[in-house]
Amino acid sequence: MNPTTDISKVSHYLTDLQNRITDAIKSMDPDATLTQDSWQREAGGGGLSRVFSGGSVFEQAGINFSHVFGQNLPPSATAGRENLAGRGFQAMGVSLVFHPHNPHAPTTHCNVRFFVAEKDGEDPIWWFGGGFDLTPYYGNRDDCRHWHQVAKDACDPFGDALYPKFKTWCDDYFYLKHRDEPRGVGGIFFDDFNEKDFSHSFAFMQSVGDAFLPAYQPIIAQRKDLPYTDAQRQFQLYRRGRYVEFNLVFDRGTLFGLQSGGRVESILMSLPPMVRWQYNWSPEAGSAEAELYDYYLTGRDWLAPAES
Repeated sequence: MNPTTDISKVSHYLTDLQNRITDAIKSMDPDATLTQDSWQREAGGGGLSRVFSGGSVFEQAGINFSHVFGQNLPPSATAGRENLAGRGFQAMGVSLVFHPHNPHAPTTHCNVRFFVAEKDGEDPIWWFGGGFDLTPYYGNRDDCRHWHQVAKDACDPFGDALYPKFKTWCDDYFYLKHRDEPRGVGGIFFDDFNEKDFSHSFAFMQSVGDAFLPAYQPIIAQRKDLPYTDAQRQFQLYRRGRYVEFNLVFDRGTLFGLQSGGRVESILMSLPPMVRWQYNWSPEAGSAEAELYDYYLTGRDWLAPAES
């Protein structure tokens, strides 16, 4: 391994992050049942999956760690990256998706990961990726501003240009092209990040991973106990369908996991336990449901003075 990269440090950080987020879920939803299992990948590597269910706050909350390796990269990894051909690889990361019970509490996703492709006699090709995004069903301006401010604060020590760049990348990436609509209100997303050197890039990935709980915990604390109607619950289930569509059609992490022979149960942990589709549905004009589409799902600059 090239001395400028240290896989053991990345692995230690990621397993610690999984543990910290696991402890936070236990604190937020003490009645939830934790199902935990370690798994091995036949072609190389494995991981640890943790899924909470049956609690009062989260219908399902999963936090996965994986570290897989192999000699042949799947198509999702080599597309547009001809320089990776013929290289073995290692990929590791923590990925989580939380689906709350309450329609006023947003679904959230976070992922931080490291990838390295190696070939004898050549320097490794490596990069970090990740980010976090928020998917509300009933929008709240304060939540959106807080979420994006924490994201910006995580980016700013590494350069003023990163937050606007990765905010736009998130808006563009978590976009359902066949629906012509964003999945949620965004956050930050980055990939292929190897600026300056390994230490600098690793520190940025850690800053993003460490920012997730401060971004999400205040939001869930304020929304988890709000009263809601059956109609609002049905809208939540309908909108969850968009989440499923994105993950199965567009998400690079899901495609990489499935194409590389990863553990299907862990890969599809991101899908909500309950969801519904309804033919040709549209919200009533002027309703809170319509506001989600008209105001929140628009790729707004949530930190602009006009949003204050």
